[in-house]
Amino acid sequence: MSKTSAPPPVGLPADSGSGGQGLSHGLKQRHLSMIALGGVIGAGLFVGSGAGIAQAGPSIVIAYALSGLLVMLVMRMLGEMSAANPASGTFSVHAERAIGPWAGFASGWIFWFLLCVVVGLEGIGAAKIMTGWLPGTPEWAWVALFTVTFCVANLAAVKNFGEFEFWFAALKVGAIVLFLGIGVLAIIGVLPDTDAPGVSNLTGEGGFLPNGTEGLVFGLLASVFAYGGLETVTIAAAESEHPVQGVAKAVRTAMWRIAIFYVGSMAVVVTLVPWNDPKVVAQGPYVATLDHLGIPAAAQIMNVVILIALLSAMNANIYAASRMSMSLVARGQGPKALGRTHRGVPRTAVVVSTAFGFGCVLLSYWRPDDVFMWLLNMIGAIILVVWFFVGVSQLILRRRTEREDPSRLVVKMWLYPGLTWVALAGMATVFVLMAREDDTRTQLLYSGGLTLALCLVGYVRQVLARAGAEKDGAGAEKDR
Repeated sequence: MSKTSAPPPVGLPADSGSGGQGLSHGLKQRHLSMIALGGVIGAGLFVGSGAGIAQAGPSIVIAYALSGLLVMLVMRMLGEMSAANPASGTFSVHAERAIGPWAGFASGWIFWFLLCVVVGLEGIGAAKIMTGWLPGTPEWAWVALFTVTFCVANLAAVKNFGEFEFWFAALKVGAIVLFLGIGVLAIIGVLPDTDAPGVSNLTGEGGFLPNGTEGLVFGLLASVFAYGGLETVTIAAAESEHPVQGVAKAVRTAMWRIAIFYVGSMAVVVTLVPWNDPKVVAQGPYVATLDHLGIPAAAQIMNVVILIALLSAMNANIYAASRMSMSLVARGQGPKALGRTHRGVPRTAVVVSTAFGFGCVLLSYWRPDDVFMWLLNMIGAIILVVWFFVGVSQLILRRRTEREDPSRLVVKMWLYPGLTWVALAGMATVFVLMAREDDTRTQLLYSGGLTLALCLVGYVRQVLARAGAEKDGAGAEKDR
């Protein structure tokens, strides 16, 4: 059994490497704390939120608050299960324990697929910034450089991943705190050469809901998928010095992190800048706000921050993808080679996950209009599917843990089972809203198709494994 996992229930293998050597405990508490703190700050917050503001107007604050509430509930549920049974396979392990091997297979591999594709997308985004600074240099070369750098870092030791993320997260958190500080000073009118805007940008230009409830719905959909990445801390916790305490601390601080970084920054943006300013979409809301306040070199400053956010996400996703695939293999859900570890690092899984991500980059150049778009549509709703597995798993495992070993419930879901059902209803609502919109409907169909295919494969594997076990048991009984 791996050093990183809790004892598995009867009939379920432990979450360990298959090479006879488990994962290490190379992450210190400072690494885990900063991963938890910086994990909520992605490039989507700095750039992607502009499209939501352009549709929802000032009501984007409500959209981020509602989606943030849903994410807090998901994080609390995931934290409860991960603190009770720390494992590098996190929600995939929980889904297998709660629902069955097919659920662990489907949720784990669909998340691995998401992470690998997103590694490629983040590499492309980072390369575009670099070619903007150094015109004439090829984008693919920058992507290759970043990919190789983080692959090598993850191959060496888990502490390298932790150090990268520690400093990346520190820079991201520092940038957000500085932005919020400047914004608050401008709002109250004490920033030099600026006048307090009052509520003019919140109530003017069409009011708080300029595009009605349809605009709010678009903003809600845009904001939900900006929160991806919170799951990494529960994966990393399995390799930390104190897994249970680390998860518990990360989950308990999730509420104020989401409120300050997401909801707070959106409130600052729409208070200071008119929501229909073209710069909000063209340059991103943070650049538009700093430009509006006359901050010198605002665009270049934010480009540095966005580059850091993209590189941080690349590093984190390579790490998470390798650990998820290793966990799946340890439970008999994938090729055995991916589960081999060397000095506590699943090196084959790191290389394969990185190569898959870079393959997606090549497809963006070779087949941008068909195969690559097909990949993008398939990952559109995956994070919501994963959250749904989390909710169903927690609903089942909480009751089982209370019956078998309530001392494991170091973190508890609030008002169980009521808020769990509320979270599941919220996810179902987002699915319905996605089905109503043309763009998101396509993503929902592709993601749904991939999920159903993996569920079917997982179920067939489960039936065959059970039949094989019964046959072996009958043969053993006959030999006696």
